[in-house]
Amino acid sequence: MTGRDPHEEHRAATPLELLFDLTFVVAFGVSGNELAHQLAEGHVWAGIVAFCFASFAICWAWINYSWMASAYDTDDWAFRLLTMVQMVGVIIMALGLPEMFESIHEGDRLHNEILIAGYVVMRVALCGQWLRAWRQDPGRRGVHRVYLTTILTAQVLWCVLAVLPLDVPTAFAAMTVPLVVELIGPFIAERRFGGTPWHAHHIAERYGLLVIITLGEGVIGTVAVVSAIVHNPEIGWSLDAILLLTAGIGLTFGQWWTYFTIPWAEVLHRRRDRSFLWGYGHILLFASIAATGAGLHVAAYLLQDESKLGEVGTVASVTIPVAAYALLLYVLYNSFMHVIDPFHILLVVLTAVVLVASVVLAVAGVPVSWCLIVVALAPVVTIVGYEALGHRHLANHLEAL
Repeated sequence: MTGRDPHEEHRAATPLELLFDLTFVVAFGVSGNELAHQLAEGHVWAGIVAFCFASFAICWAWINYSWMASAYDTDDWAFRLLTMVQMVGVIIMALGLPEMFESIHEGDRLHNEILIAGYVVMRVALCGQWLRAWRQDPGRRGVHRVYLTTILTAQVLWCVLAVLPLDVPTAFAAMTVPLVVELIGPFIAERRFGGTPWHAHHIAERYGLLVIITLGEGVIGTVAVVSAIVHNPEIGWSLDAILLLTAGIGLTFGQWWTYFTIPWAEVLHRRRDRSFLWGYGHILLFASIAATGAGLHVAAYLLQDESKLGEVGTVASVTIPVAAYALLLYVLYNSFMHVIDPFHILLVVLTAVVLVASVVLAVAGVPVSWCLIVVALAPVVTIVGYEALGHRHLANHLEAL
């Protein structure tokens, strides 16, 4: 484990990394289902808080492994076994998500013990990888020492918080300490000690694959809930069910198209100094995609008369994450390019008009399924704009880098 070449040609995700990503399908699926359930029960703020916590835990576990693997993946038997141990930790973490969601709703005590146990398993294996690198790549031992110290310190703090009988507000306040340790560790290692030899095109591909996995959860969830509706003898293949399916698939296609319109690999390769903006900014992007799928679940609950959330709230549960995704995508792009493009401002405004229109229609009493069709048109604004004119702006921005 002497470090991979950061400019290696034809570097692609390995079959082991693809297998690793599959465990996150379960984690995102459980988190999205729990958010939809909480929203449908009317526990809006509890569901949102729990979902944000779960999204960070899921994405951070994936980020920890992916950046280390980009720099040190040897694909030998030891690396494979330690990676598989981390997969077991992800599954354990996913099993603890429902209990964590419920405890935040109840508000007495935060129960994240199983989630933390999953992290312990993942961190033991991850530290094993960093120890191998520390021994075999002596030139970067300062980097490895920082990673090992911050990971172990944060994990000890998480374990202490897990066993203390803290109520939910106190627990979240105390979590700021290990959270800061988690976030600042990679920053210190990469900026103060020379960093690791991560591969820009490889990292961009890895993030793109997780975007696809997160979008896939929306497809799976939409098909599952629509299937439940159409097989209900009292509802069947209604127009509402067809429109919900159309909106769900349309949003998936639209978000995929807008994300992969941008050549992220080339952007990251040219601006390696903004890797933290890339890595941390995507956490919010992943969460917004997963929340979009959860909002579609809430709409299905409403069609089945199993939701306490009204029509306007149901439409908003899809509109808000779609708006967050679109805004984050533009902010991430313009921050990387160091530009403020008036054309992008126009596209953002037009996207906002479409999304506001969907909520206005819901307030006016238009059926939810039709409102969601309008929401599905929001990504089309960016798609049409970029296919018509935006690609020229993109070429100019890349040339300016």
